[in-house]
Amino acid sequence: MAPWTLCLLLLLLLAGPQAGQAAPPTCYSRMLTLSQEITGDFQSLQAAEGVEPCVRNLPGLYLDIHNYCVLAKLRDFVASTECWRAAPVDALKDKARKLYTIMNSFCRRDLVFLSDDCQALEYPDPGPATAGSPDGQS
Repeated sequence: MAPWTLCLLLLLLLAGPQAGQAAPPTCYSRMLTLSQEITGDFQSLQAAEGVEPCVRNLPGLYLDIHNYCVLAKLRDFVASTECWRAAPVDALKDKARKLYTIMNSFCRRDLVFLSDDCQALEYPDPGPATAGSPDGQS
């Protein structure tokens, strides 16, 4: 075997595994994924049977990372004293704290706010079928 083919084979073996791996998540994709996780977890927690009664009193947590009010919403949710002993709420607050830190520190330059409608963060996204008011009535 010629030395140049041996070098080429060695390069292909070394570069092969790295070339096949996906790129690491960007700041934006991480913020978007985590906000969707938090919103989904909050909705599941609200819908769950047999949860602490205080869960029903938690403020709405429907996150949109393009809404300027999301930072204040996250900060207020993490600081709230509601359900401070409920493990699922603590886990949700930990995720919210992580998202706030990512948005406010690591990914600050990647943020583009398209609105500042704080009320929009109180209700789930109405979608095309229920567009109109927060309760789905036109």
